[in-house]
Amino acid sequence: MISALVSALHVLALALGLSAVYFRGRALRGRLDADGLKRLFAADSVWGLAAGLWLVTGLLRALAGLEKGTAFYFASTLFWTKMGLFVLILVLEIRPMTTFIRWRIGLRRGALPDTSAARGLYLVNHVEMALVVLMVFVAAFMARGFGVR
Repeated sequence: MISALVSALHVLALALGLSAVYFRGRALRGRLDADGLKRLFAADSVWGLAAGLWLVTGLLRALAGLEKGTAFYFASTLFWTKMGLFVLILVLEIRPMTTFIRWRIGLRRGALPDTSAARGLYLVNHVEMALVVLMVFVAAFMARGFGVR
């Protein structure tokens, strides 16, 4: 039962994360006034929640014996590909994360932030979205035994 629950939460994180990163991108393309920034920050917060949920449930699935077993995952080149994609997303997320933290601090101090970086962040956002979709395909093939040494 725990295995099914953790698996469901892992898939739910995908639904949350993919929709959040999509809406974050829409907010970055829209008007970044006070309301636009609220939408951006809400989507960004859900994106962060989804990433945390992916990380926790993924570690449980791979290391806690809830799924195919650690040996299966560690022997799979597609598992390592998926982990590489996840790390790449985390690295790409450093710039948006630090920028949005600065913007949030500025707003709390009563100043509208300089949002001139939004165009570049929009591009990073969409690269991350594409990488999440790619991870889904890698995971589906991995789960069916492709890439096992």
